[in-house]
This record gives sequence, C-alpha cells and structure tokens, in this order.
Amino acid sequence: MKRLLLAVLLAGCGGERSRPDTDPPARWTDAWIVAEGARYLDDASFRRQALQASLTEPSNVYSATRLSAYGLGARGWDQLPQWSPRVHPVDDAVVRKLGERGAVRLPPTAETLWNGERPETFEAWAELGRAVFYSYPLRPEPQAAHALAHPDLARDVGLASTADGQWPGVVVFEDIDGEAKVGITCALCHVSIEGGEAVEGRARRNLDYGRMRLSWHQQTGAPVSASLAERMRHWGPGRADITADDDEDPVAIVDLWGLRELRFLTQAATLRHDHPAALAIRQETQILHANRERTRPPRELAWALAVYLYSLKPRQGRAAVSADVEPGRAIFEADCAKCHSQPGGSGKPVKAARVGTDANLAHGAARGTGLYRPAPLVRVAEAGPYLHDGSVGTLEDLLDRRRLRDDYRGVRGEGAVPGHAYGLSLTPQQRAQLLVYLRTL
Repeated sequence: MKRLLLAVLLAGCGGERSRPDTDPPARWTDAWIVAEGARYLDDASFRRQALQASLTEPSNVYSATRLSAYGLGARGWDQLPQWSPRVHPVDDAVVRKLGERGAVRLPPTAETLWNGERPETFEAWAELGRAVFYSYPLRPEPQAAHALAHPDLARDVGLASTADGQWPGVVVFEDIDGEAKVGITCALCHVSIEGGEAVEGRARRNLDYGRMRLSWHQQTGAPVSASLAERMRHWGPGRADITADDDEDPVAIVDLWGLRELRFLTQAATLRHDHPAALAIRQETQILHANRERTRPPRELAWALAVYLYSLKPRQGRAAVSADVEPGRAIFEADCAKCHSQPGGSGKPVKAARVGTDANLAHGAARGTGLYRPAPLVRVAEAGPYLHDGSVGTLEDLLDRRRLRDDYRGVRGEGAVPGHAYGLSLTPQQRAQLLVYLRTL
C-alpha cells in the first residue's frame, strides 16, 4: 500500500500525468529565448557559469577584468548600485538650446525607461530593449554635447537628425550626481541616418568618433595624452578603438543583423555565443564598464537589449539582381563556404596568421584571442568598408589582387592591404559571378 501511495505521489510530481502537452521550444526560437531569461535574471551561479563558458581567451584584459568582478555575489560588480536614470531624447529643440547656452536641462516630463515590471513575451522584451538601445546612457559624453552645440562639427563627425528632428544616439539624462548631462547610447554607432530615416542595426559608417573627441580636447583645452590624441586622429569615419589597452587596433563599426545566428561575438571572437546570456552579460558589463563602474544597469534592461538585438532584421529594399546567381553560388560553395559555413555567413574562428590581415587586434592585450571570426555576410554588399579594421572600401577591391600592391589607394590612404587572399585567384569572369551572388545575401 505504501509503495502504491508513493507511486501516485511521484506521478503527481513529475510522472506521466505531469508531462506538458507540447514539446519544449527549440533552441534560439523566440519562445526559448524568453524562457531562458529567468536563468540569467534569477540564478547568480548560472550567470557566473555563463560568463566563464563565453570567454574564448580568459587571460586577455576583457576576460580577466570580468572574471575578477562579475558574478561574485558579495563582492565585485554585483555590489554596484542599480541605476535606471531619467532620460529625455535629444531633438532639434535641445540642440538649439545647447548652441545658445552650452548646457542642457532635463525637462520635468523626463521619465525612467522601465517601470519595474518584467515583460512576458518576446515582443514586449524587444520593445523594452529598443528603448534601452536608443535611450539608456552609456556614460556622460561632453564631447557629444560640444559637437551638438557646433552644427558644422556635428555634421562633419556624423551626428545627424532624422526628418522628424530626433538625434539617435544622444540623450539628456539625470546623472547619479543629480545633474543633467548629455550621454551617448548604443544607437550612436548602430543607427544609420539615411534619407532622413533611422536604419536600426546598420553601422553608422560616417561617425568619426575620434575626431569628435579630439575636437573637444582641442577647443576646450581639456588635457589628453599625446599618444591617445594621435590614435584618435587616425581612426577616421566608421572606426573606433575603445578597448582597455594602449594597442593601436581600431575596428570597423559593424551591422547588428543576424546576431542570433552568430556563434562568436566581436571580430576577434572574444566571446562564445552558445546562450543568450553571453550577449546579455556582454551588454550588462559593457554598460557598467562604460559608466566607469559607478553603477550597473538593471539586468532586465540588459536582457531586453539582447532580445531587441535578436529581433533586428535588415529593412526591405535590396537591389534586384537580374543576372544568373548560380555560377557565383557554386564559386562561393567551393571557395568561400569553408570559412563562411554558418547561417548568416560567419563561421568558426580562424587563426590570424592564416587570415593574413593586420594582426594587431587578434593579438592585442584587450580582447586578443589569436583568432579572427569570419565576417557575417548579411547584406554584405552594403557592409563596406571590409575586413576587421575597415581597410578595404568595396567588395570589388576585396577580391582584387591590386590591393596587395604598394600603390593601392584604399580607405586609409595609399599602401598595400594584405591578407584575406581567398578569392584573389579568381578569373575576372569568376569574380564577376561571385559578386553577383554576394549581392543577393
């Protein structure tokens, strides 16, 4: 009798009758991502394990810093105050006032981004994440305020407004000292303004972040080291070097489409991306580190930002291709798919020596792994300049042996751009066929 009673109790606590009517959601589907959120949000040991599992090279500065401070419970970054500031978007009216008085005020209507309630659906998480993407300040940025107050400088460094007078990537917010300041957000680098419209997820390739910062130092007299000034002077549009080392290894700003399909994050494959927590932890720690470790964001906002990034897709309007794509597809499968083997066109990381491009980033102290991640190929025809450092302007040049010559004049001036020899041995006809195919991706 006792055995029968025990069997009944076990059946009610996980036996046949407690099985769900449907199978659990498949990995990387919207439903699975939402379900996995609780593990990241509520399980401290899982966050620590997810961090450790994501780090490709634990000894670089990026990894070592996080291992020393993240997911430690009673110490480290977990002890930072949680911060969700009052924020107001920068619009034409704010820009005019900056030009008139060189300072900003936070309107009394400014609100915090989040009401404290967790979303329950993928769509609701993505909506909250979009607000984070556009409005959560990474840090105060007086250099951006200075540029906004000088219209010619703002235009030259790539700050721009949409047709309805909004300036994506910059906000006015109440800092932790209670003062209103101008800050930058994720949208500064990853929203392009085209025809007066904001294109979410597209790299802002005309953003000259180095020049924006350097102009502020030059015009205000704020001190800056000679080495940093020289580095910023050479970044140019569409590149930045904001890593925690003194290496000269600027990277091209990248598009954010198809992140869910990437198994490694950053050009140097710094992070394995086997679970959404890897991206959420990247966002969480990037925000708190950018804010000089004064505060940390609510983890719900980091998770929401990750979900929003997974939702991004390139907008419609890709140019039609009339030529036959099959010859180019065959060339791609024979010559390119060995590395670009995964959905979305990326693949397993490749040793930097094999790629043969500038190796400073791959071996840098900050995020170096000795590797480069094959670039994703979502809308690759629109993704120039190419290579991790943005040194090749067009797909045609990328596949042209003439870029190996000393008299080649590319994006960064005259000089050879070696490496990524794949495709350089194609005949002119094969190259043209491959380009036709690549323009369909």
